Amino acid sequence: MDGPHLIYFSDPMCSWCYGFSPVVAEIRRAFGRALPIRLVMGGLRPGTEAPMTLAARAELATHWRQVHDATGLPFDESVLTETFVYDTDPAARAVVVVRRDDPELALTYLERIQRAFYAEARDVTGGETLADLAAEVGADRDGFLAQWSQEDAKAETWRDYAISQRAGVSGFPTLVAGPGEAGEFGVVTRGYAPPDQVVGVLKAWIERIAA
Repeated sequence: MDGPHLIYFSDPMCSWCYGFSPVVAEIRRAFGRALPIRLVMGGLRPGTEAPMTLAARAELATHWRQVHDATGLPFDESVLTETFVYDTDPAARAVVVVRRDDPELALTYLERIQRAFYAEARDVTGGETLADLAAEVGADRDGFLAQWSQEDAKAETWRDYAISQRAGVSGFPTLVAGPGEAGEFGVVTRGYAPPDQVVGVLKAWIERIAA
């Protein structure tokens, strides 16, 4: 991307990223296409194969309640069944596939996956559910599903994870802005911050580089 833009390191099955979704929506409302957002999948728990233990489910539910307390967003813990496998790769790959044709739609789709998982207790680790959600936001369901199952989509998603690692991003959400006056990029927030705070920081930054 040329000109001022944001890089958003996120994961569709990261609870604090779900908590951050209203912040992203407010950024998009405040700046529109004047401040594009490049979405990069962080890779929270890709490749997990074993179902979560009872202790792990209980710990995760505690984190979810903390996000709810901070943001007011709804959570339905019934998705955390004894057979649930917390593999974040399928959902991340789904976002990457939608991003190929429409980076802005990918942001909308990311939020839709998050809402489906956290608020609607839908298992978003399967292709059929992810395809249904893609169709809801306007993507071609069959075309999406065909791409989602391909090896090149898997490789592209893992390249996103590598980008996150090389950038030193170890937690999500992480929002980065740039380029600045000297071509630099700087962190806007690591972790959750409220919408008014983030938008305020971005407005001040844009005013500074435009002066």
